[in-house]
Amino acid sequence: MSSLERSRGTTALWVLTAVILLGMLVMAFVPGLRMVLIVVEVGFALLHGARRYGWRAIGVFVVAGLMISNILENVSIATGFPFGHYHYTGGGKIFQVPWFIGPAYLATGYLAWIVATVLLGDVRRNSPWLTTIGTPVIGAFAMTAWDLALDPATSTIHHAWIWENGGGFFGVPLVNFLGWTFTVYLFMQVFALYLRGRGPVPAAQPDRATAGDLQAVLLYAATTFSFFATFFTGARTTVTDAVGTTWHTGDIYETSVLLTVYGMCFIALLALLRIAQRRTIATAPAAAAANTAAESNTVQRAQPDPVRPSA
Repeated sequence: MSSLERSRGTTALWVLTAVILLGMLVMAFVPGLRMVLIVVEVGFALLHGARRYGWRAIGVFVVAGLMISNILENVSIATGFPFGHYHYTGGGKIFQVPWFIGPAYLATGYLAWIVATVLLGDVRRNSPWLTTIGTPVIGAFAMTAWDLALDPATSTIHHAWIWENGGGFFGVPLVNFLGWTFTVYLFMQVFALYLRGRGPVPAAQPDRATAGDLQAVLLYAATTFSFFATFFTGARTTVTDAVGTTWHTGDIYETSVLLTVYGMCFIALLALLRIAQRRTIATAPAAAAANTAAESNTVQRAQPDPVRPSA
């Protein structure tokens, strides 16, 4: 890829990043745009992933994410493993799971994956096993941090899905979050193993693109907009879950914001600091070389001219 093509690709992704950021801000007050935004976010993941890993590799991420999430969600609806006993309301389902759940896994999952690569390291061909396994683990926790803030309001208040036996976390059971971590880890681990075996060769790749990391981390952080908006605008009332337990919506909104600040926002802050640190380290040798050259020129100018012998 030429430098011109790389520059155009970076510019296109920045434009798409700006569109999604604006969409997330608008969606925080107009929830009906969520489906459209999910599709656009998946487009970002495809383009961003293709530039970083190649189309075949990002295709593995898409297939693994869609298949594993849909299979385990349907298995859980039938058996209770790994998320617990629940069912979705509404239509547009693939078996028992709405069509948009898979793309939602991909959209936020890819952002969580990039956050994990920033914090621990990207996975390339023949990467160390610590990175190959550790990066999916971090990515799974970064993804579950989103669900911690999302699930109580979406299920207990809005009834997008119903927990048939309720749960201690505002009607949501502990096993749901364990299931999220397990499911996301599985499809990210499949992706990491593919990258380690058949992914891009590190020597054949350009230097890590700070812009690409920054785009994904900013979008991951912006995913929290809706939680803050709901905290300030959501109606304060009471709701009842499937087992008859009554919850105050204000408590749910406030807890979601607390989890957002000390979960997703904290993770995003760590990633942003890591990007800044990496950039500082990368520019340090060039700055040191420039300082050395400047000092050398100063010394040379300060030396007196040699005295010419008289005739």
